Amino acid sequence: MSDSPQILVIDDDVELGELLTELLGQEGYAVEVAGGAASGLARAQAQAFTLIVLDVMLPGQNGFQVLTQLRKTSQVPVLMLTARGEDVDRIVGLEMGADDYLPKPFNPRELVARVRALHRRAAGGMAPAAPNVVAVDDLELLPSARLVRVRGDEVKLTTAEYDLLEALVQKAGAVVSREDLTRVVLGRKLAAFDRAIDMHVSNLRRKLGPSPSGAERIKTVRNAGYILVKEGR
Repeated sequence: MSDSPQILVIDDDVELGELLTELLGQEGYAVEVAGGAASGLARAQAQAFTLIVLDVMLPGQNGFQVLTQLRKTSQVPVLMLTARGEDVDRIVGLEMGADDYLPKPFNPRELVARVRALHRRAAGGMAPAAPNVVAVDDLELLPSARLVRVRGDEVKLTTAEYDLLEALVQKAGAVVSREDLTRVVLGRKLAAFDRAIDMHVSNLRRKLGPSPSGAERIKTVRNAGYILVKEGR
């Protein structure tokens, strides 16, 4: 098996698959293309890929169904391809655990840039040296293992969710803007009508639950951003 990072593209567009194989190959990735939901899910479950590019519109099952099955056993970074203008597809994908999305048609080099950003974050390549455990009230982060615990119980997070939480924890008690979170977590600028960070925050709230006092753990500060509440002892 190649030592290169392994990318799985699940898309029935043969020409796109060939183009992404070439472009991502030039970036040092080894690309495998699956043209259907069943074959793509089987490959994703059989091998530990570095990242998966998943189209919503697939023959047989759709991309959402594939993602649902995948998230039962894996937190591999997933970049979903959605139809342009279909905001509901993007929101649903993020709610179901996708790390980022890209509407079709797109510039293939934009997809390559998104893949690089997600891979870099998942590999911890942009993360500074961190202590073994970072704690905020009953929440613990173990950066070296990218592990999260709440009241001692492990919480499974996607790559984007973990990076978002880490960014909030690093500035616990202070507001972090949506612009900064988008740049740090997704590796890109915040665009108009971009709800990706908001959906990841919503998922985090659901997975982490309330603060020790029962209050909302991550608060929205209107026209400013988000803040991880730090209650102290």
